[in-house]
Amino acid sequence: SLLEIGTGFHPELTGRENIYLNGAVLGMTKIEIDYKLDEIVDFSGIELYIDTPVKRYSSGMYVRLGFAVAAHLDPEILIVDEVLAVGDYAFQKKCLGKLDDISTDGKTVIFVSHNIPSIQKLCTKAGLLSDGKLVQLGDTNFVIDQYLGMTKQRTNNRDIIYSHDKQIEFQFL
Repeated sequence: SLLEIGTGFHPELTGRENIYLNGAVLGMTKIEIDYKLDEIVDFSGIELYIDTPVKRYSSGMYVRLGFAVAAHLDPEILIVDEVLAVGDYAFQKKCLGKLDDISTDGKTVIFVSHNIPSIQKLCTKAGLLSDGKLVQLGDTNFVIDQYLGMTKQRTNNRDIIYSHDKQIEFQFL
């Protein structure tokens, strides 16, 4: 599973070295990483900086490399949490394509996100959590409607207004 992109990266190691480290943490063998290394580096789009320590990477570069490693795993179930929150449009599109490929290969992708368009594109079923509890499970569009209804209801009952550095909360009955 992948709950946080780049888990296991060491800031002093280069991108290439972290591919091996992160791949091993995620269960890949050295032979498997050797075989997929060029593909991982190419997918990340940071070929020019692959031999630079990751402590010098921007957050976007860091996430690109972490997702590139994760995207080349061969798990039965892949859990991805807000992976598309960082990165430019082209990289986000590439990630969505890779997740779609993984799911069409018969693998299960659990995509944790608040990005409704991405959820609609990737997911055939969705679950809605509220206060840590599952409150709805089913067709993606139905669950999204439930989520939007809950969000609207919360907005109608309580509006928060920000004034400089003070937060003022109003309750409407």
